Amino acid sequence: MTSSIITLRLLHSFALTVGESRVSICLSAQRLLAFLALQNIPRSRAYVAGSLWPDTTVPRANANLRSSLWRATRTGHPVIDASVQEIAIAADVVVDVHDAVERAHRLLDPACPCDDILTTRTRADLSADLLPEWSESEWVLIEQEQYHQLRLHALEAMTARLTTAGRHGEAVAAGLAAVRAEPLRESAHSVLIKAHLAAGNRGAALGQYDVCRRALADELGLAPSDTLTELLPKGLASAAAG
Repeated sequence: MTSSIITLRLLHSFALTVGESRVSICLSAQRLLAFLALQNIPRSRAYVAGSLWPDTTVPRANANLRSSLWRATRTGHPVIDASVQEIAIAADVVVDVHDAVERAHRLLDPACPCDDILTTRTRADLSADLLPEWSESEWVLIEQEQYHQLRLHALEAMTARLTTAGRHGEAVAAGLAAVRAEPLRESAHSVLIKAHLAAGNRGAALGQYDVCRRALADELGLAPSDTLTELLPKGLASAAAG
């Protein structure tokens, strides 16, 4: 009999599933699984305990780790590989963010063909925050920011690739996702404006420029850069300046 695939979802929210069934797991075990998955290499027990419980004593942190590890094994599924000294996420566990990160790096590599990943699924994964409801621990904040920056660059690269391929509607959708993720990021507005212009939608391009202009003025007291303004054809640039 083929065993069911174990999947750990960290984008949008935490979820552990086996096949189509969601597995109930307590919060401390969730955090242990998420930490090990994001590390993605075996870590010493001392390192894991110190990272997850930095504000307590070493004996208490080690006790918390043992308790969380025991609770994770109570799911009845092999989700953690543990030895006397090290622990890691089990090799057979499919982690959604691992695949998303791999696709992001492919999109950012100019030498890498990416037609197979210019999909709605890729856009959706790169539009998602990492564990958005978990923001009270330093290790979570670091991982969130790393993925946030990576996905912004990847969404911009995806927008550019789709524009070059003439898939203008999908390019606009990817560009809008980048802007939503970081409304003050000029490079996101830039690739979206280029997508509109490539589609022949000069009014939409001007509208997007104006969205950027107002956001920068309201939040930072800044004007758009010359680089962004120069994307607009001369007639539109004059209208924008006016």
